[in-house]
Amino acid sequence: MNINRNNEIKQKAQGINPSIVARNLDEISDLSGGNIYHSLNIVANRANQISVDLKRELNAKLNEFASTTDSLEEIHENKEQIEISKFYERLPNPSIIALHDFFDGKIYFRYKEDEE
Repeated sequence: MNINRNNEIKQKAQGINPSIVARNLDEISDLSGGNIYHSLNIVANRANQISVDLKRELNAKLNEFASTTDSLEEIHENKEQIEISKFYERLPNPSIIALHDFFDGKIYFRYKEDEE
């Protein structure tokens, strides 16, 4: 996992509107050569990468607060842990981040037949 890449994702994601916005399908398909299915596949793969990276980072941060005891009486809420969770909940959906990257030309993709 690349820490710098995750920090870039979090910083960039804070400036993105987390609301769903209607998009023109022609604009999306034009970015990958005119095929909407290729465009959506590219965005979906990038969204999966972002989701996995953010989940790993969140779990790593929350594991810092994990206690070694399993007693129910000793479970308490940690304010820092709650704030970290709230921060990640406020981030836009990984699909929205990936689509934003796609429109900005920040996703590199190639087709297999181009490699041959």
